[in-house]
Order: sequence, then C-alpha cells, then structure tokens
Amino acid sequence: MRHLRYFEALAQHGHFGRAAKACAISQPALSLQMKELEDLLGAPLIERGGRQIRLTSLGEAFALRARAILRGVDELGDLARASFSPLTGLLRVGVIPTVAPYMLPLVLRTLATHFPGLDLRPREAVTQKLTDDLIAGRLDAAIVALPVPERSFFEQPLFTEEFVLVRPLRDADRPVPTAESLRRMRLLLLEEGHCFRDQALAFCNMSAPLPRDIVEGSALSTLVQMVGAGIGVTLIPQMAIPVETRSAQVAIARLPHPRPARTIGMIWRRTNPLSDQLAHVAGLLQSANARRPEDAG
Repeated sequence: MRHLRYFEALAQHGHFGRAAKACAISQPALSLQMKELEDLLGAPLIERGGRQIRLTSLGEAFALRARAILRGVDELGDLARASFSPLTGLLRVGVIPTVAPYMLPLVLRTLATHFPGLDLRPREAVTQKLTDDLIAGRLDAAIVALPVPERSFFEQPLFTEEFVLVRPLRDADRPVPTAESLRRMRLLLLEEGHCFRDQALAFCNMSAPLPRDIVEGSALSTLVQMVGAGIGVTLIPQMAIPVETRSAQVAIARLPHPRPARTIGMIWRRTNPLSDQLAHVAGLLQSANARRPEDAG
C-alpha cells in the first residue's frame, strides 16, 4: 500500500520533488521506493530524465488501477467512520477561490462546533481541479458553483447569491449600466479556469473572441483594486462585498433585473460511504449561511 500511495503521488504530480513533498518524505527515499516497486513488478513504470517524469504505457495502466485500489481502501476506512456519530477524523474539503476567502471562516467555525473530533483539511482550487480530485478520491467533498456536469456527484445547494457591479467611486451617482452597456466598457475578469469568469461573461452575453480591452486578474481582490485605480469595472459575488471593498475606493451597484446570480453548493461522490454524514454537514452549512447578514451573502 505504501508503494501504491507513493506511485499515485508521483503519477499525479509528474515530478519527484513535488511528489516527495506531498508524501512528506525525501526525494531519494521516494526514488528508492519507486525502484523497489519496479523490481517487484519486473518492468519499468517511469521514464526518467529531465525535471519532469513520464509514465510508461504500463505505468499509465498501473496508475489507473492503483487509484482505484487506493480509493477502495480509503472508502473502507470511511465505511467504518460512517458508523460513528458525530463525524470524526480527517475530512478533506475543496473550495473554489471565489468562495474560500469569504466562507471558510464560517465553515471552520460551524464544523468545529458540531464535530469537535473532526480534522478538517480545506483546499482551494478551481472547479475542474476539485472535481478531478473528488473522482480520484483525494477529496471527500467540495464547495463549488452548481451545477457541475459530472453525474457521479451528489449536489446539495447551500445558498444563492447575486453578482454586484464594482466601479470607481467617481461613478457612484451615474446610472447603473445594463448588460448591453457593460459589453462596451472595460471589463475586468478573472483568468481562464474560474467558473465565475464564465458566469460574468454569460451575463454580458460575451463569447470568444473577447474584446481587446478585457483585462484579466488572478483574484477578485486584484480586480477590485484595479477598479479603484480607475482601470475599469468588474463583477463580484455578493459575499465578497465586505472583504473586498473595505480598502478600495470603489462604489457598489445592484444590476438591473434579471440580475445575474449563482448557486453555491456542496458536492461529493454518490458512492462515498460518508454520504449521509456529508449531507448533514451540508445542511449545517446551509443553516449557518442563512443566519449571516444579507450583505455578506
């Protein structure tokens, strides 16, 4: 099992250094473990050379089987945990970047109160990465924008929130632009890979190729600060207002109806033995969020 876990990490990261760090062992120790595994099998799994590694054809097939075995072993542990109440032990939860900074404190407080024996390990990443990790068994659940296309996930909505327009403070008294007007303005967007970017583009009815004056940023905080500097306008989710606007010279405006919105929910594998407990967790988060002030989401 140790060999399989180390090999799965190497297959995931494609790099001895990063895989060794993920496994909390030294790089020479990981290399030795992989050599032992190849000796046991009597065939090479890895093409060595350069900074990156590649899997052989056998290695590719072996990686798929190894992930399935490890996922099955982890689910045996989850099956045992499912018999305990309240939920205890390790819980790996992914959160998308446009939710994590604003909702994680609530998640941590809520779960610490109801599950004192729970070891919560949050991970921030874009939706595609989170769903890949869920499928591979590297996460137990994720908080994302719904819906997701993967049919093997159970989805439980937590709340729905609107998007708001952020514009320079000098424009606070101007009429609120329509979606049509926004297409003619310099719009600041998150980089590709963020689902919030796609939702903003959908509201503005924009599709590729995008206008040349679109400006991209890596985080909502970056976009809001650029708006404060007079570079353009942007959209942010309602829950981000208190955090992102407190240190920026910007004005917030509610968009005309029909206002853009998103539904945030928790997803997990339908086959997860902890499914009932995860549904309970989602219900607690749903109730806790409903008690938050309206302007915080």
